Amino acid sequence: MPIDRWVHGPIGLDADLRVTRANCRKVLVTVPTVAAGTRLLELLALLEADHRVQVLFSTPDNARHWPDATEFVRRLGGLAIPWGQALEHRFDLVLAASHAELAPLRGKVLIVPHGASSLMSRRYSRSGGVSARPHMGLSRETLTHRGRLIPSVIALTHDQELAALRRSCPEALPKAVVTGDICMDRLIASQRQRDSYRRALGVRPEQRLITISSTWSTESVFGRHPLLCKKLVDILPSAEFRVALVLHPSAWAVHSRWQVTSWLADCTRAGLLVIPPAQGWQATMIASDLVIGDQGSTTQYAAALGTPVVLAAYPDLAVRQGSLAAAVAARAPRLGDDTPLLPQVNRALRSKAFEDRSIADLISSRLGRSAELLRRAMYGLLELTEPLGPATVPPAALPRPLRW
Repeated sequence: MPIDRWVHGPIGLDADLRVTRANCRKVLVTVPTVAAGTRLLELLALLEADHRVQVLFSTPDNARHWPDATEFVRRLGGLAIPWGQALEHRFDLVLAASHAELAPLRGKVLIVPHGASSLMSRRYSRSGGVSARPHMGLSRETLTHRGRLIPSVIALTHDQELAALRRSCPEALPKAVVTGDICMDRLIASQRQRDSYRRALGVRPEQRLITISSTWSTESVFGRHPLLCKKLVDILPSAEFRVALVLHPSAWAVHSRWQVTSWLADCTRAGLLVIPPAQGWQATMIASDLVIGDQGSTTQYAAALGTPVVLAAYPDLAVRQGSLAAAVAARAPRLGDDTPLLPQVNRALRSKAFEDRSIADLISSRLGRSAELLRRAMYGLLELTEPLGPATVPPAALPRPLRW
């Protein structure tokens, strides 16, 4: 159900009569999708323990087409307000990982990408298709509204994105800050927890974890090879292998949790580990010995960690040359449809294609510094002094595969 009823909380008329902590800076977190929401939680970790800050959440009206976003916000236990109420208040900081409906909001907007890179791997937008003019992302159409630049800070992950922004929307350059990728930094910092993640997944030391990483769309792994999960759990010896599936949150949202779990029921009975959409994918990538992926960001993060990657789906004509997806595809072997799976898996496990971790350098040009740089940007917009001590990212949470 959408969040419709206005909240008598720390904003609005007579708020000073209701609050226990007064004069807090108000931060609005916009959650149009679960993917955006999970990325913004990593930024919110940089505000923890600060009694000067009050955080509120809201899902844009168009997020009603993505009902999982509302459910995601409810499960957080944060203060969720209806979008109409959010539009009536001026916030000290608005955090966004999507351009959806930012223009009518009042407050200083900081925007980050919700996946790897601010630049699209797709050659064309999903809505426009091949009839649209190709663009790399960071377009003037998304960054401005009626001649007004929407974000107060555009957090870029890489220096190369500055050059793209200079071409696409040069007036936005003064608002751009290269902060690196906080998700990449969290993955790297969490690698020391690999054994804990594997135990949480039920993977024994002598077993290899094979993870299927699927983005959404008909050109994804799950879209093109819906029976791959079943084939793997049937063919791979259970004493030597475990198989996991990380499916993009939008696939869960479009088809519903019930339908996805129904499609995968025979696989889960056979031992497939299904990772829920809102939490656990990072730990699963770290725990994996091989990732079978596609053009999605999760596959790119796995390659950046140095994990062997093989592509089971890759829409060559739809992917932009020079993108992160193209860089991974240039090195990763392809999974053959007409070749036995077990020899391909064993061969891919021995691959050293990503051992140099050069993909990480393509994802972020500020490796290890994103927490520091993003916290500085947020507190600058809040006009508050930063907390004492270094800014750090917490380790990825333990994965909890879905149970039936």
